[in-house]
Amino acid sequence: MEAKIVPIGNSKGIRIPKRLLVKYGLDESVEIKETENGILLRKEENSQLSWADTYKEMANEDEDWTDWADLDVGDLE
Repeated sequence: MEAKIVPIGNSKGIRIPKRLLVKYGLDESVEIKETENGILLRKEENSQLSWADTYKEMANEDEDWTDWADLDVGDLE
């Protein structure tokens, strides 16, 4: 497969065929990695947790929150 390099503002880019975007799940951004053989494009891993996953992670931690019981809400105003 061949793709032409096209101007995009002050940069240059390539157009990736839709079937490849769908096949590899490429959506908004990609990870670009330089290799000995050239440039590798791959789906960027989403490192953000969903709200549900965040809650689960927080629930698994053994943090001491006892000092919050002594908090005077009036001090926050």
